[in-house]
Amino acid sequence: MLDAALDREAQGDLLLGDMGQGIPFKPGSFDGCISISAVQWLCNANKKSDIPAKRLYCFFSSLYSVLVRGARAVLQLYPENSEQLELITTQAIKAGFTGGVVVDYPNSAKAKKFYLCLFSGPSSFLPKGLNEIKDEEEARESTFTNKRIPYKIARSGVVRKTREWVLEKKERHRRQGKEVRPDTQYTGRKRKPYF
Repeated sequence: MLDAALDREAQGDLLLGDMGQGIPFKPGSFDGCISISAVQWLCNANKKSDIPAKRLYCFFSSLYSVLVRGARAVLQLYPENSEQLELITTQAIKAGFTGGVVVDYPNSAKAKKFYLCLFSGPSSFLPKGLNEIKDEEEARESTFTNKRIPYKIARSGVVRKTREWVLEKKERHRRQGKEVRPDTQYTGRKRKPYF
């Protein structure tokens, strides 16, 4: 990730570190924290000396210190099982945070997402998770009907002999340099049948 940022000449400073060893910033440096799919990796022990509970506590206690009082941290995670989720939340609360877990689409197997919403300082209300996957699926799906659109409407986009069509045609003629009568309140009106 850091190599990709260097290749793209990203603006700002880059920092390489292990979040299981703490966050190396001054206390009260940040107003908030967002993490996507990173915290659950602290539960893996890559070496014999790695103890997941200690690494999680070190991360959460250093995160608590770098956040301003009253700040929020939202961490999206994908826990392997309920024990892993329990371990993560326990260590966060032990470090001084308040809050809890919010689950979006709890009844879905594919769309289920876990968010650990943490507050440093006084506890705030915990947001509700999204429940209805129906709306999101409908937004992604296209709807099909048996009704056919007439070729002339589909081609031009405007129904012929309407006010909009007449105004477009007059504007097109003006751009072509033709002499066109000015637009009035009567432009595009239907004539009476006896005319």
